Amino acid sequence: MSILLRQATDWKRQHSGCGIIVAALLFGSQTQSPAPDLKLPPIPSFFKKAGNDLQETVQAPTGPGGMCVLPSGDYVISCHQFFHPTYRVMRLDRKNGWVPFPNEAMNTPGSGAPVILDSVLGVASDSRGIVWMLDNGRRSDNPPKLVAWDSKRDELHKVLPINNQALSSKSFLRNTVLDPVAPFIYISDPADGISSAIIVVNTETGLTRRVLQGHRSTQMEPNIVLQLDGRSITVRRPDGEVATPLTGVSPIAVDRKGEYLYYGPRNGASLFRIRTELLQRQDVTRQALESQVDGVSPKPIADSMVIDSRGNIYFGDISRGSIDYVYPDDDYLELRLLIQDPRLIWPGGLIVGPDGNLHFFSSQLHRTPFFNGGKDVTAPPFSIFKTRPLPGNRFPRF
Repeated sequence: MSILLRQATDWKRQHSGCGIIVAALLFGSQTQSPAPDLKLPPIPSFFKKAGNDLQETVQAPTGPGGMCVLPSGDYVISCHQFFHPTYRVMRLDRKNGWVPFPNEAMNTPGSGAPVILDSVLGVASDSRGIVWMLDNGRRSDNPPKLVAWDSKRDELHKVLPINNQALSSKSFLRNTVLDPVAPFIYISDPADGISSAIIVVNTETGLTRRVLQGHRSTQMEPNIVLQLDGRSITVRRPDGEVATPLTGVSPIAVDRKGEYLYYGPRNGASLFRIRTELLQRQDVTRQALESQVDGVSPKPIADSMVIDSRGNIYFGDISRGSIDYVYPDDDYLELRLLIQDPRLIWPGGLIVGPDGNLHFFSSQLHRTPFFNGGKDVTAPPFSIFKTRPLPGNRFPRF
């Protein structure tokens, strides 16, 4: 492993378990000492592979943007707005196949429903079956919001608007993750790759705030370019300028104890984390918050990630068409290959389902009209897969 990565790990060890820092640092005292510089791990030149299997469970009706699994085992997917889908969110009903979720009226503009879904990407379900849908509003330039639907009672649970002060002019809200122990939701906003940030939402009070905007842990790395189908994935704007959108912070996950939020830019080689307790507090200054960001591990170009109960972290590797992972037994030092398959084309939606398996989809996002001058070059099916996570005794400690 590289010297830089070992230095980053040594620094991480020195600062782990230290709890909340002294009050002077939290409240931005002028006497605080500067935080040590983050050491960013490089992209590894090879992977260590753990043999596994891959099972296609179903085919989605359009390219998914996000996914969750209900306690019943049913899939709920958001239909990515780049595919211009008829319905914004769909559920795989065991009797009727794919149907609009929560209902057709909420997926139909002008239907008269009290809440209309515009462009949902992030979706997450809690253990009660309440599905939180992140509507970024960018399809019709509507204000973004979180819509929570109780799937067991089949009724609206809550609607939380995202305050304008938590947004930027370039905001494109992408992924969402639920805190397992506190009433908070965390949202990734890749924006333009520069003004990228994380949005913290208190689900009880509705208070939203924007944090870590422009911090290097949320920004894209300019030297990392996504290449698929033999070309760099870019968008040519109407003014002729070439852009690489949604390259800032995208994959986010919270550990099972709710202690840390893990995140990183889509186009970035490093995974970071920060204590959720600091994100939830209003009295922590920007400087203090940024000083508590830890470099964790290498990561691939990815839109999604998930952490299992043993602390293994899995990534949907877009550029390689694979599921990769890092694990705690080697201090997250090495990026390893779990499974690779030619059917994994822009893998995303990684979750651990109620059955204990890893679930994810193949979206083909780079083949949508958005990336191809208005031409749709997707090649269905849009498959949803599952595979086994790492067994607890695969890598015993020595």
